[in-house]
Amino acid sequence: MAEIHDDAAAEKAAHQAELRTLDRSTIRAGASTPWGTAQVSRRYADGIVLHSTASHGGFHLDESTNPAVHALFRNEGGFYEEDCEWAKVAHTFPKLFTAYEWRLADRTLRDYFPDAYERVMGVILDGSQSHTRARQEFERRHRKDWVVIAALNSGHQPDFVECIATLGGIRGETGERRFLVPGSDYMSGRHGFVIDPLKHQPYDGPSSFVTWAARR
Repeated sequence: MAEIHDDAAAEKAAHQAELRTLDRSTIRAGASTPWGTAQVSRRYADGIVLHSTASHGGFHLDESTNPAVHALFRNEGGFYEEDCEWAKVAHTFPKLFTAYEWRLADRTLRDYFPDAYERVMGVILDGSQSHTRARQEFERRHRKDWVVIAALNSGHQPDFVECIATLGGIRGETGERRFLVPGSDYMSGRHGFVIDPLKHQPYDGPSSFVTWAARR
């Protein structure tokens, strides 16, 4: 564990040192963005500005800069929101970002834009390399299994979790089933909880979901 903390501290220190070498000067705010009026604006380079508003923010690339973004990543208008699409800017202009930021951007593109990433980079991603690919693999593997879409601690069966499940975990399916799962077994996991038919029996008794819905 100490090594993990040491690695994290070293990465943070390297990131801070690199930040000091980058020119991200604050410029006049007030620009109009898709997220509202910019309250703070920072210039990363000519034609590349990061805007922050009261609710959100992101990069704006001007008409001379935006064409540098690969067509599969490029947004018409040049705006790239700060949650995920900023990674497209970092990928295109790596020298304007720290090594840590670039690694985070690369992971973000793999997680949220895997199809475009594969075509741009000439690679094939698997579940260990992309959150989206991991979810797709889970869905393929469990398309014929009962996957929980809602769960509550049972008020009728102590120490059990009452679950509503559908085949493949597809919401909106008419063939829902209820199951009772021991609380010690239930852990939702990254992509959902899969019912084990040998351990988790169908349940048609009094439902805690009725009480929960009435309270809402």
